[in-house]
Amino acid sequence: MTSAHDTPAHDTPARDTSAAPDLDVLVAGGGAAGLAAAVTLARSRRAVTVVDSGQPRNAAAEGVHALLGREGISPAELLAAGRGEVAGYGGEVRSGEITAVRRLEDGRFETTVSTAEGETTLTARRLLIATGLTDELPDVPGLAEGWGRDVIHCPYCHGWEVRDRSILVLGTSPNSVHQALLFSQLSADVRFLEDTGRGPGLDADQARMLAARGVEVVTGEAAGVESGVRDGEDRLTGVRLSGGGLLSAEVVVVAPRMLARTEAFDSLGLRLEENPMGRFLSVDPAGRTSVPGVWAAGNASDLSAQVGAAAAAGTMAGAQLNAELVMEGL
Repeated sequence: MTSAHDTPAHDTPARDTSAAPDLDVLVAGGGAAGLAAAVTLARSRRAVTVVDSGQPRNAAAEGVHALLGREGISPAELLAAGRGEVAGYGGEVRSGEITAVRRLEDGRFETTVSTAEGETTLTARRLLIATGLTDELPDVPGLAEGWGRDVIHCPYCHGWEVRDRSILVLGTSPNSVHQALLFSQLSADVRFLEDTGRGPGLDADQARMLAARGVEVVTGEAAGVESGVRDGEDRLTGVRLSGGGLLSAEVVVVAPRMLARTEAFDSLGLRLEENPMGRFLSVDPAGRTSVPGVWAAGNASDLSAQVGAAAAAGTMAGAQLNAELVMEGL
């Protein structure tokens, strides 16, 4: 990747879309998936615009991990570099939010975009949804305040950074046991709170697996996450139970319910699917949704995708979109 201040070298001048108000592709969402798709499309000389609301899911994280060649880069720096690459090939990134979409009789998509200056309308032949997801946390006071720092969910996104610390896994989801097993690879001090007020409870096989990995099971109901000053900083100290006891911990692991951000596109009749992790757009391996002309990539269609996987899905969708447009009308 280039930096945000570099522009790729190429012989072809940036495409002038002033005489062609219709875009080839409108990309909703400027995260890894949306920007990767836009770079692929712009390099194929497509008129592409990315509309980004500026609310990346990983904004609270200190760094992006498991991204080959860019390990530990800050989320903001990565996105700035991606925006620079899109612009360098003649694409456009706009700040705003798509609030409404309708399909025209000729098959094009007309979108209403809300910006700081007001509303505008963009029309495109194809639409790519890369709006990501929303993490819906359990209703435990204090969880949201530590999200992305002391409150985490993914061992591959954050596990190395919390290795050998005292970790408490909140058993509020069908995925909680799986999380505890994975985090036990990173620390010898992992406990599992079988939350009697929110969780599904443990069956015998799950209890056996946790015991085999040395994970202690505690039964109770989480009443709140507590913090205190440690090493000169305000850090998590544990989880208070409804009975009054405190389970000390440096890190809390929680399984959020993940919900694809699709509200603006509900009028299109897109097919959604659900699994124990949450709700997402149904797509084929290339990123096609159930509605012709509408594609999706990244966390909107794959709840477990990390940044690298989201970018790869965006690149695939961008390439397939370009091929579909080439073949259109032949």
